[in-house]
Amino acid sequence: MGGLYSEYLNPDKVKEHYNYTKETLETQETPSRQVASAFIILLCLAIVLENLLVLIAVARNSKFHSAMYLFLGNLAASDLLAGVAFVANTLLSGPKTLGLTPVQWFAREGSAFITLSASVFSLLAIAIERHVAIAKVKLYGSDKSCRMLLLIGASWLISLVLGGLPILGWNCLGHLESCSTVLPLYAKHYVLCVVTIFSIILLAIVALYIRIYCVVRSSHADVAGPQTLALLKTVTIVLGVFIVCWLPAFSILLLDYACSVRACPVLYKAHYFFAFATLNSLLNPVIYTWRSRDLRREVLRPLWCWRRAAGVPRRRGGTPGHLLLPLRSSSSLERGTHMPTSPTFVEGNTVV
Repeated sequence: MGGLYSEYLNPDKVKEHYNYTKETLETQETPSRQVASAFIILLCLAIVLENLLVLIAVARNSKFHSAMYLFLGNLAASDLLAGVAFVANTLLSGPKTLGLTPVQWFAREGSAFITLSASVFSLLAIAIERHVAIAKVKLYGSDKSCRMLLLIGASWLISLVLGGLPILGWNCLGHLESCSTVLPLYAKHYVLCVVTIFSIILLAIVALYIRIYCVVRSSHADVAGPQTLALLKTVTIVLGVFIVCWLPAFSILLLDYACSVRACPVLYKAHYFFAFATLNSLLNPVIYTWRSRDLRREVLRPLWCWRRAAGVPRRRGGTPGHLLLPLRSSSSLERGTHMPTSPTFVEGNTVV
């Protein structure tokens, strides 16, 4: 084991593994790669900005301190960190990869795995919360805040363990024949393990949303009202986007496990599949917040303040702050009541 860890600072190890798994090595930047890197960095900056706005909105307004919005804030935090990690990954890719030591390479790839897996676990937590609300299951009890925090903490702990396994020893240093082609220092069995876990999570989310759909379809009119039907549309969009974004990445990793070294040229284009999966972090805030008028108003508040500071007049007919109605939250859905818990706008209700 000591010999294994002694290789972590060997500057020649990364090049050795890439020489074994890759047909050609990138030794210099090309104009096309520079353009692609610039585009990816801009995309990631957009991810960071929109998720930061969501975090600020959830943190500054006490009416968003319910179960649903705490899970939403956790999702925004993981997506924000995913954007930061992917920026670092992009800046350290290409020719710079061959100058990394194994420990630097593990940190680069591990950070992306941790944040992306945390986003997936956050999506699962939100699906569980929505099922609790729609099915009227009394899951949290009187100490629900503690249990929510434990669930959030557990999702990050599992993500840290999952992303940190290679640097702890589950890698292919010294065993080139067991190396992944997409991630040349990762063992193929580790890649298969990650894909299996993510696939199980995907199936769990599908099962929860099918359960939500069945409950809504079989409920009385007071439960399957416009608000709940709008929620059903929201979670259907979320599920579809999740599958569309992640299925190509899962497929390429499964192919990586099945293919022998240099047998599948498509694996050399895997970075496009991972970039596409990152779009999920860009779309999550849009899906989960744009259908909520309250949260959308709070998210856009900093932009309105900037416009006011710049002297840009507000359009007539804008939403006045005093036209408020009670908002039906997930906790009131659990009780099957219409008791007001927080305000929403007169022209629509929060449906997330």
